[in-house]
Amino acid sequence: MKFRPCIDIHNGKVKQIVGGTLIDLGDLAVENYVSELDASYYADFYKKDQMKGGHIILLNNKDSVFYNKTKDQAIKALKTYPRGLQIGGGMTPDNAAYFLDAGASHIIVTSYVFQDGKVDMKNLERIRQEVGKENLVLDLSCRKKNNQYYIVTDRWQKYTEVIVNEETLDFFKDYCDEFLIHAVDVEGKAQGIEEELVSMLGRWAKIPITYAGGVGNFNDLQKLRELGNNHLDVTIGSALDLFGGNMSYQEVLRYMKKV
Repeated sequence: MKFRPCIDIHNGKVKQIVGGTLIDLGDLAVENYVSELDASYYADFYKKDQMKGGHIILLNNKDSVFYNKTKDQAIKALKTYPRGLQIGGGMTPDNAAYFLDAGASHIIVTSYVFQDGKVDMKNLERIRQEVGKENLVLDLSCRKKNNQYYIVTDRWQKYTEVIVNEETLDFFKDYCDEFLIHAVDVEGKAQGIEEELVSMLGRWAKIPITYAGGVGNFNDLQKLRELGNNHLDVTIGSALDLFGGNMSYQEVLRYMKKV
């Protein structure tokens, strides 16, 4: 299990939000933390600790009046830590090269590969061809409905018809280098992980998976390690002291060296 840092950017600011509250109309979200420091500060912080494989997420859509400010922050971070961070949020074959050239190690994609709630195979093939399997991360972030975890798109606002299970993971693994999976129902709440989802992901473990959502203390980290069979990497956001939380970043790094 490795720690994967994050830089979430919304309305031109580095933030931690409650994931399920994000709304495009009015660019609204329930905020846990809004930083006065820019994204390049966090990128440099992670660079000094050689923390690779973290992700930058643009949380505004392209029609937002804040999109350019959010994008500018992301570019600053990528240039500060070239090839150290992945980037997601509105990624398509048309803009992927721009972000790779700016320094992203991987392009993270969800919404582009789904149309009308289904997998769009043409789009999936096109994005793989454009960036290369080795530079592609598929974000299969999901929400629970009818006792199943359904992939959600468009900044976690729209349900697809696709369930996250071992069959789905087997299908998508041939198209990407890694998965990023936010458990959206617990994202930003720091009140515990999605244990059922973590157990399933830990059993599968065929390519790297970064899990995000609900980690609020070191007991949660221990549970994630055990249920995930030590196969899952983890992102910690709102609970981390860098973003106003109670978990020490340095203690997290020390914990990871032990597991």
